[in-house]
Amino acid sequence: MVEDLKSLGKNEHGNIWAHWNFPEFIKHQRGLGWIILMAILSLGLIIWAFWTANILFAFIIIIIAIIVILQAKREPLEVKFQITEDGLGVGSKFYEWKRIENFWVIYKPPEIKKLYFKLNGILPPSLSISLEKQNPIKIREILLRYCLEDLEKDDESFSDFLGRSLKI
Repeated sequence: MVEDLKSLGKNEHGNIWAHWNFPEFIKHQRGLGWIILMAILSLGLIIWAFWTANILFAFIIIIIAIIVILQAKREPLEVKFQITEDGLGVGSKFYEWKRIENFWVIYKPPEIKKLYFKLNGILPPSLSISLEKQNPIKIREILLRYCLEDLEKDDESFSDFLGRSLKI
C-alpha cells in the first residue's frame, strides 16, 4: 500500500522515497560481424552521399561513426536517481513534480526494465530511467502519489529500441 511507504532519509528536496544508480548508457558487446556490417553500411552511405553530391550527409555519417567508436572505448558513468517528495533527482539535475506531465513503466525482463517520464515543455521531451533491480510495482506506487500514469504506453521509446537493436 502507498500509505505503508517509509522515507529512506531526507535531503534538500524533502523525503527520499526511492533511490538507485544506473549506468548512463548500456555498453553492448559487439562482435566482429557487427563491426564489419556497420563499416560496410557506413562506407556505403558515404559513397552514396558523394555520388549524390550530398557532402553534408557524408560528414554526418563520419561524425556518427567517430562518436560510436569513441563511445565504445569508454565506460559508462553511474547516474544517481532519486524520487523525493519535491520531484526527481537525475544526476546533478532536479525536476520538480510540476514539470512532469506523467510517467509510464515498461517492464519486459530481461531486456526492457525502464521508467519513462514525459516532461512539460519542449526539451527534453521525456526522461528514460533504467529500473535496474528495483521493484516496478513499488516504484509505481510511489510515483502515483505525485503524478499521473500513462496506461496507454506499452512499449519502449523508439530511440531506446533503436539503440538496443543496433547496439549503439
